[in-house]
Amino acid sequence: MTDILQLNGKRFLVFGVANRKSVAYAIGQQLSAAGALCDYVVRDETIRRRVMPLLGGAPVECCDLTDDRQIEALRAALAARGARYDGLVHSVAMAEYQEGPVPFHETPRAAFLRAIDVSCFSLLAICNTLKDLLDADASVVTISISTTRMASESYGYMAPIKAALESSLAFLAKSFSRFSRVRFNAVAPGLLKTSASAGIPGYVDAYLYAEQVIPRKQAVRTEEAAAAAVFLLSPCSSGINAQTIVVDAGMSINYFDRDVIKKVVG
Repeated sequence: MTDILQLNGKRFLVFGVANRKSVAYAIGQQLSAAGALCDYVVRDETIRRRVMPLLGGAPVECCDLTDDRQIEALRAALAARGARYDGLVHSVAMAEYQEGPVPFHETPRAAFLRAIDVSCFSLLAICNTLKDLLDADASVVTISISTTRMASESYGYMAPIKAALESSLAFLAKSFSRFSRVRFNAVAPGLLKTSASAGIPGYVDAYLYAEQVIPRKQAVRTEEAAAAAVFLLSPCSSGINAQTIVVDAGMSINYFDRDVIKKVVG
């Protein structure tokens, strides 16, 4: 088969696999199918033991991305085995919904700051610390959401945090351009059926609504979001930098679908 994506033999560092439903897992599987090699990083040993059987013997490191010392230790471990990467996947996010959804203006300070540390600043932290392990033409891809302007009450404060994540791409691309050609982009999927999303209050109803609004009447599949990420990781996307690629199966063009309107207004 022709290596259309030119990924055969390239090596990638993938953050964020938690289980088979993870976007990061789907990305890793598609990279491997294209002949690429993947190393993985998960939060802790419990997750490491859970995902190792899924990853076909690939190296799996542990790192809490809120701890600079652990990020430095990760870099040392990777460098010790001579690792060098053609790309990096940042599929990491965290929000606390234990108390259920609250109005945005009542967002707890501690919850917001922890979420932005894990979901946004972690990208800056790992890119800075691991920058000498990235190839000069490496591609960095993070995972956002299809829109940060839709005020979903159940998703709450995570939309502004994803907006900050997307904004950081331009600044990372600019600052890295001083010494490399590393690219920074995001894939922004519509509502996905993942284990993480299951913990968001009201998510199931929103997911079912999305299926009605999407022109094809089928929600975005995790594999579709992963395919966009794999493209951005490949040399085929070399002209794309500091961009967010929306993968929503056309949902954003169809909010006023006549059949959906009829259901609402009778």
